[in-house]
Amino acid sequence: MTPALLAALTEARAAKRPVVLATRLPDGAQCLLPDQAAAAALNQAAAAALAEDTSGTHRIDGADWFLHAYNPPLRLIVVGAVHIAQALVPFAAEVGFAVTVVDPRRGFASDERFPGVIVRADWPDEAMAALAPDSRTAVVTLTHDPKLDDPALDQALRSDAFYIGALGSRRTHAARLGRLAALGHSEAALARIKGPVGLNLEAVTAPEIGLSIVAELVAARRGSPLAPARPVAQAA
Repeated sequence: MTPALLAALTEARAAKRPVVLATRLPDGAQCLLPDQAAAAALNQAAAAALAEDTSGTHRIDGADWFLHAYNPPLRLIVVGAVHIAQALVPFAAEVGFAVTVVDPRRGFASDERFPGVIVRADWPDEAMAALAPDSRTAVVTLTHDPKLDDPALDQALRSDAFYIGALGSRRTHAARLGRLAALGHSEAALARIKGPVGLNLEAVTAPEIGLSIVAELVAARRGSPLAPARPVAQAA
C-alpha cells in the first residue's frame, strides 16, 4: 500500500466514511472505492460489500479483485434510560450495535441500570452533537417527553442516521411531527421517523417492545420491505 493510499484510508476511517480497499489480484494494484475514476462494476461490487458488511474476492471485468470493506461501527443512540431501554439495549448489543444511552435525569441514567453500556447524562441535543450520528447510526427516543425527545429527533433528522424511531401513540406522533415541522423539517424528512417505533408485533411488555424495535432496526439495515417508511400523517 502506498503512503498516499494509507493516508486516504486512515482519513476515511477517522471521518467514519464507509470505504472499500480494492486490491487487484495477482499484481497488487490498489484503490479506494467508491471512486468516480473506477469502473462502474467495481464501484457496484464495493457498494454491495459495504451493504453486506463482507470482504472477499470478486471477478470483475475479467480480473480478480479482493474487496476489503471498511465500515464505521454500527451504533444505536437511545434517548431515555427507561425500562423499555433496559430491555432494548441487550437485544441491540446481541445483533452488533454499540449502544449509548442518553438521559439527563440522573435517577435513570446510571451504570447500575445499564451495566457495560455507555451512559451520558447530558441533554440530548448536546449528546447528539457530540455523538454525530452517521449512516451507520440508529437513533431511538423513548422518553415521551418533548423536552428530551424533540431536540434529539431534530438533530437526528439533520444527520445521516439510517434509522430514526420514536416511542408513542399515533396521536402523540402526529403532535410530534407538527412540532418538528415548526422547526423547519420537510414532510419528506419527517417521513424518516418510524413512529410508533418498532415492527407491529402487537407488543405489550417492555421486552416485547424492545424486540420489536430491534427487529425494525435489522430490517432497516438490511433493506427489508418489513420496514417501509411510514406515512407522515396517521389517524389517532
